[in-house]
Amino acid sequence: MTEQTFIKGKDSDLETSIATMQAKLKSFGFDIEEASWLNPVSNVYSVHIRDKTCPLMFTNGKGSSEKACLASALGEYFERLSCNYFFADFYLGEHHSNSEFVHYPHERWFDIDGDEMPEGLMDESLWKYFDPENELTPDMLFDTNSGDGERGICAVPYQRLRDGEIRYIPVNVIGNIYVSNGMSAGNTQNEARVQGLSEVFERYVKNKIIAEGLCLPEVPDEVLNRFPKIQQALQELRDHGYHLRVADASLGGQFPVMSVTLINPKDGSVFASFGAHPSFEVALERTVTELLQGRGLDQLDVFHPPTFDLDEVASPANLEMHFIDSSGYISNDFFRETPDFDFVDWDFDDATADEFKFLSDTIHNLGFDIYIADYNHLDVYACRILVPGMSDIYPVDELVWENNNEGALFREDFLTLKDGDAEQWQDILDRLDEGGYNDQTPVAPFIGLAADPGTLWAEIRLGELKAMLYLALEDEEAIDWIDWCLALDQASEKTILHYRCLKALLEIKWDDERDYAEYTKGLALMYGQQNVDDGIQIVEGKKLFHNLHCPGLSLEGFERHNALLAGYEKLQHAKRTNWK
Repeated sequence: MTEQTFIKGKDSDLETSIATMQAKLKSFGFDIEEASWLNPVSNVYSVHIRDKTCPLMFTNGKGSSEKACLASALGEYFERLSCNYFFADFYLGEHHSNSEFVHYPHERWFDIDGDEMPEGLMDESLWKYFDPENELTPDMLFDTNSGDGERGICAVPYQRLRDGEIRYIPVNVIGNIYVSNGMSAGNTQNEARVQGLSEVFERYVKNKIIAEGLCLPEVPDEVLNRFPKIQQALQELRDHGYHLRVADASLGGQFPVMSVTLINPKDGSVFASFGAHPSFEVALERTVTELLQGRGLDQLDVFHPPTFDLDEVASPANLEMHFIDSSGYISNDFFRETPDFDFVDWDFDDATADEFKFLSDTIHNLGFDIYIADYNHLDVYACRILVPGMSDIYPVDELVWENNNEGALFREDFLTLKDGDAEQWQDILDRLDEGGYNDQTPVAPFIGLAADPGTLWAEIRLGELKAMLYLALEDEEAIDWIDWCLALDQASEKTILHYRCLKALLEIKWDDERDYAEYTKGLALMYGQQNVDDGIQIVEGKKLFHNLHCPGLSLEGFERHNALLAGYEKLQHAKRTNWK
């Protein structure tokens, strides 16, 4: 008889889930490999899986067994494919951007006519939430993936759970505010929705606890002893010299959330992990596996000691770090002797349909609305759940001040720099200055480009691009921007030599009493003959945008980006042929 392993929270055995998901990924043309495994302590596993042809398409799984861990990674792979998350930060290329649909067959494009928001986009309550100061203009809502707004605003339908009403929410809003929060895939609709809402609770409660410096009650040993496998993993961590604080993060029984904090006595640093699920046991297990996901025991020395600066702890930037890799600061108040809540031995374990009702009722009782998009085009149910005001990862004012579509306005300019002229280059500089962008911003992600490792695109920043523009213009400001480049901590030795050589040559160029011929031999000894030869041509305007590949929007020659677009074509084919 074939082995069948059932675990709490899943509506199918692990063996069937794994085999089914692997077969379906293969049928759609995705070639997945298990790139690395970790098992730092007993009953704690994590795995990194990726597409063999495109390493940017990867997920990480965690679980208390190898099978549970692999099922987790595969489920996450389906959720990120179904919700287009692998491609959310990237330009989708001319072909996909001009296709009948860019994101989903049921998307709607809203024409932009002046500063008025188009009819049918969101509704009054959503506008009030996302644009409380009436600052948004239509150009702030075009998606970064398809161009620079020439097709209008792309929005996708979400069903409001409370009343079943459909609302069209811009792709731009989803990408800017929610990123990956609330996405899930599962054996059944209810299983996936429970997972998606559990994730929403986990991050909402985690942010509240960290930002407010709340102190949580520890879980009594007699309760932990009910879960011997979890206790074994915790004990092995203690045996390695770490202190652990296992706490009830339900805030008095309100929320199905747990917390485990690792304290490193070597340097006084702390790392808080959170997990959520209606089942107390599943929530605790997820918290422990999350603590070590993708980390060996030798990778726990990278966190901060706690602080009394609650403003720093509560800042959006710090909470963002907790979302990305849990490396943000935690308040010393988190470790007070007297907790802010009593311990509650909660458990809402039930059938997944009832668990979903419990979670959604809890959210509705808090006064929030739930919006759900269902996806079945990969033959695995997946969903994306938005809970405005609760599941936000970034504040809504980022739509005004840090919108991810701003780089799209420069995409074609940057990719055709070598075909430009002085007027166009000056225009780019003027627009960069007007935009007030951080000069340390990496250029490739700014314009949605997946750069190939080892190329200039993989490392260049806006300030360095400004230096190149001033060099192309043969403007004396180039020296100031070369100085800026030299002040960058990230520059390699090779790059520093290049910039130092350029600075010396620029100083010779702008000094009427000096001539290159008098200095080239000495400069070659310092910086290398190739840097001198290239440098003279660069400062004289004969070699423009040195080592910067500029193929235009065709993206010809960008291997990693084109591998990503090939993956997107497989996904688009599945939507065209399998949309329900």
